[in-house]
Amino acid sequence: MSTSDTQHNPRRVLRSGFTYAVIIGGIIGLGILRTPGEVAAVVTDPLMFVSLWVLGGLFILLSAGVVAELVGMTPRSGGTYALVRRAYGQFPGFVIGWVDWLTFVADIAFKAVVVTEFAALLVPAMGQWKTPLAIMVSSLFAVLQLRSIALSAKIQQIAAAALALIVVGFTLVLVFAESAVSIGTDLVPHAANGLGAWSIVVASIIYTYDGWYYAAYFSGEIKGGGGAVARACIKGTAVVIVLYVFLVAALAWKVPLASLAGNELALAGALEMVVSPFVSTLVVVAAIVMLLAYQNLLYMATPRILQALAVDGLAVRRAGVISKGGNPIFAVVLSWGFSVGLIMIGGFEFLLHLSVFFYLFLYVLLISGVIILRSRQPDADRPYRAWGYPWSTYICLFGWILIALFQVGVEIETAAYAAIFMAISWPVYRYVLRSRSNYKIKP
Repeated sequence: MSTSDTQHNPRRVLRSGFTYAVIIGGIIGLGILRTPGEVAAVVTDPLMFVSLWVLGGLFILLSAGVVAELVGMTPRSGGTYALVRRAYGQFPGFVIGWVDWLTFVADIAFKAVVVTEFAALLVPAMGQWKTPLAIMVSSLFAVLQLRSIALSAKIQQIAAAALALIVVGFTLVLVFAESAVSIGTDLVPHAANGLGAWSIVVASIIYTYDGWYYAAYFSGEIKGGGGAVARACIKGTAVVIVLYVFLVAALAWKVPLASLAGNELALAGALEMVVSPFVSTLVVVAAIVMLLAYQNLLYMATPRILQALAVDGLAVRRAGVISKGGNPIFAVVLSWGFSVGLIMIGGFEFLLHLSVFFYLFLYVLLISGVIILRSRQPDADRPYRAWGYPWSTYICLFGWILIALFQVGVEIETAAYAAIFMAISWPVYRYVLRSRSNYKIKP
């Protein structure tokens, strides 16, 4: 272990149950509450609607089974950067870490914005204060990290159990409720069409399932070893996919999908139709609680990317310093500052597409990293091996590349923003190189 390691690496203080809390709590959130309305604006046929979520879930599960190999052989925190740094080298590794950090910061901003949108559904007067309220939400959870990782971990475990119960509960309410009356054909809005509409569908499903390897951001702090973390990622992902498919199937079965088209909180709209307006209000309250819990997880994970970069001499030194409470405080402050900037730039669709562009970039590199390390380090210790390698890996790689090309072709403007943020990595990298003389760099 290097000097850098002993000074900056956190201790293994998180129990194995935290792994499932991170995966389940990381996936369940805004997506399943809001994005069914986005998908229903394009796909109004119930069978096709449910099939999209099933196929998307199966593809995500296959991807999780591939990436779990990297998780198992990487016993350190830091997420995507830590998983693939040795596959790509120093500068590409820095770009990957930079983009991964931007992805999480964008997600922090995105979730904070949507919390305020949901709050405005309960108190319409809040609508005119969305931006300052979103900044306040982000700031609150940044401050929470100043305490300790133990507190945040407890909050996450409680939140994950609550999120799963909420999804199950709402699914059961839909199943046992009377079906909504079909609306007349003259009142059914025309389904959106065109590549732009399908871009929203693809982005929505990807965003809803994202979080399937979140445990990798804490691998160096979780007891039990890499193999246990890898298997937990797959099991947790499978559990959430089942919960999601049952929920969207209940939606499609009980409610005319056209009536949910574009609904900012599709689940609330559905329950209002089949139960009562009061239940829909409960959904809004549950949504706010879920999103606030997710802010907690994001502020736990995001600084650990900068911390991993700093340990390897690829970020400012202070970002690698762990406080007595177990968090890299300076990295928390940097993440908070950038999230505030993104909150001020754009709203829902901009942040959704920006986040998805970053996800796709990282997914492609993760899958490629499995192939590269199989070639370069065939004898490395692999506590978990990818399902059906190499065919499963190539199928995932080809699929993610196709999705990425489609999204870039349709959302050129947002892709340009993503490219600009990635390009900023070069001057930042050069600055780090000039000021890293006090670092001990890992080979």
